[in-house]
Amino acid sequence: MSELPAPTGRELEILKVLWEQGASSVRIVYKHMLAAQPAGKDLAYNTVQTLLRLMEDKGLVTHRVEGRAFVYEAAYSREQSASRFLDRVFDGATSELVLSLIRSERVPTDELDRLQQLINDARKQRRGDSRP
Repeated sequence: MSELPAPTGRELEILKVLWEQGASSVRIVYKHMLAAQPAGKDLAYNTVQTLLRLMEDKGLVTHRVEGRAFVYEAAYSREQSASRFLDRVFDGATSELVLSLIRSERVPTDELDRLQQLINDARKQRRGDSRP
């Protein structure tokens, strides 16, 4: 797997829009980012357009032309990006990532319960077990 460039904070915001909305024009990305901005924080359409071009140069997004609009798409899925992060930072050890989050007290109790349920479901699925 080739090295995925680390996106800046703004680039990550754009990637989140593309992961959630799918392929999108600059205008759609801009509108979603504008809606997520704190009141009074400036964001220019041209800034989003320039960032998308730079992200394409870095290999983070690709584009196609539809009429007069450029439609951008993330070059990597959220899952691929998370997997690369896990490999780079934790040498692929999922338990080390989870332990790091738990130690930093970033995971609320209800989220721990949800994680436990996801683990239980994954175990059942791997065993082919459909029992509750």
